[in-house]
Amino acid sequence: MKFFKFGKKKEEKERPSEEIKKPTELEKICANDKEVYEALKDTMFLDPRKIRISMREAEERAKEFEKSGDKLRAIIYYRMAGGLAIYEGNAQKVKEFFGKCQELSGKSYSILKIPEKAIAKAKEYYEKYLKEEKEEKK
Repeated sequence: MKFFKFGKKKEEKERPSEEIKKPTELEKICANDKEVYEALKDTMFLDPRKIRISMREAEERAKEFEKSGDKLRAIIYYRMAGGLAIYEGNAQKVKEFFGKCQELSGKSYSILKIPEKAIAKAKEYYEKYLKEEKEEKK
């Protein structure tokens, strides 16, 4: 028994031969330290100047949401405060904010193991990236 297929045939898509993915600026800076890259890729802001809230305000909002029982919003604001702490180079605050995120979410944050190392690489990234962007605007 033969079955017929109705409709258009799906064209077989040709796979491009091994597309070359260019590394991001963060990947280039962390090329020799995968642990630091993994710690930063989900925690740091690539351009923290676009964040319209201060670290202190984010912390206050996070605490308010935590008190009211809104864990999700508390986590969001603790992550925001943590990302801004990375930008400011404050390892103690990075530990505090991402520690709260970990406590509330149950998700593990590798930046808690190496905050100083991660902040040093983030600083290197910010110096290069923000400097280049300022030069482009001139």
